[in-house]
Amino acid sequence: MVKVVKFGGSSLASAEQFKKVGNIIRAEESRRFVVPSAPGKRFSDDTKVTDMLYKCYAEAEAGKNFDKQLKAIEERYNEIIKGLGLRLSLKEQFETIKKNFEAKAGSDYAASRGEFLNGIIMANYLGFEFIDAALVICFDKNGEFDSEKTNKVMTEKLKNVKSAVIPGFYGAMPNGAIKTFSRGGSDVTGSIVARAIRADVYENWTDVSGFLVADPRIVDNPKSIDIITYKELRELSYMGASVLHESAIFPVRKEGIPINIRNTNAPEDKGTFIVETTCNRPDCIITGIAGKKGFVSITIDKDMMNSEIGFGRKVLQVFEDNGISFEHMPSGIDTMTVFVHKDEFVEKEQKVLAELHRAVTPDTIELESDLALIAVVGRGMKNNSGLAGNIFSALAKAKINIKMIDQGSSELNIIIGVRERYFEDAIKTIYSVFVPEDK
Repeated sequence: MVKVVKFGGSSLASAEQFKKVGNIIRAEESRRFVVPSAPGKRFSDDTKVTDMLYKCYAEAEAGKNFDKQLKAIEERYNEIIKGLGLRLSLKEQFETIKKNFEAKAGSDYAASRGEFLNGIIMANYLGFEFIDAALVICFDKNGEFDSEKTNKVMTEKLKNVKSAVIPGFYGAMPNGAIKTFSRGGSDVTGSIVARAIRADVYENWTDVSGFLVADPRIVDNPKSIDIITYKELRELSYMGASVLHESAIFPVRKEGIPINIRNTNAPEDKGTFIVETTCNRPDCIITGIAGKKGFVSITIDKDMMNSEIGFGRKVLQVFEDNGISFEHMPSGIDTMTVFVHKDEFVEKEQKVLAELHRAVTPDTIELESDLALIAVVGRGMKNNSGLAGNIFSALAKAKINIKMIDQGSSELNIIIGVRERYFEDAIKTIYSVFVPEDK
């Protein structure tokens, strides 16, 4: 068995955390390929190294002296090296970083150094080979990730390597310039490595023991999820459940490789398995609940709308022309409602309304802001009658008015729209209906 193990910033924030990680890796010989993040916060008021690097580079880009900030970053790493008792110096690497900052190598280069340096320490600590991600993670000339080229290059590079550390978060463009993924991109790197070596499992170690049915900041002690499918995860991640970078699903999905979310601080916990499909039945009808605030609804009313060919296309064309993506579009015989992100819509509001009038000559257009969307997701929902009715009934008893309800044809999820002020109460109510209390 071969495993790829990725460790988040909180798992590598200090020498003490590094030692926990070392114990986890050495506990199983199969954990041969390691993807580290940059050091995260050591305590609540601490600063992540990536944020320190961004700030430091901003000073360099502005032509200011950045020696003090760079020295503080170097001290963070030296503290880890000393705590691990390693005979390792990063002096040469920091001299190179300083020169590249002065040469204005770019904010992507600056941010990537957090993972790069942590990777060197990790490889030294474990006795593994260090492989710079810039050599094996490929972006095209437009800065788009090239998955097939990366898979080919990575597979070739790792085919005769017994064990290695590959830093997360970044790669390189054809001209050698460093390019990063979005925040949380180390999850993606781990998934790419797992695909390339055809790993049996991709273990993603963080500071929580897998996924929870609902946000613990909203629901007290929500149940954990043992097994979740890629599709369920995609729905929940998109709607705000942020344990794993949503793009990390795609590389391993192509190879049918399961992801196991684990807790560095509680390695005995089994965590959550993310799989292509499973005959394992969930403990309750739903797998999870997640949601987002900050939506606007645009309701277009026009008599005989349903008989006007191309009406929906013309409406959506207006939003597309203005660079606004739509989230959901419930409709009736004479009405159509489009849900969009408020921050995308608000500056173009009047322009969009004028263009809608010209495009489809509606009878009226109504706007409502400060809305939230909640996704109720679960493979157990399929063929389960009365689900929407139970949601309606429970929210009605809680005096929460539903602005929208939309169920996908896959029967995997139901999207509910409510006013933002009812967001937390709605999630609590839905959770109480579908998740039985432990007796």
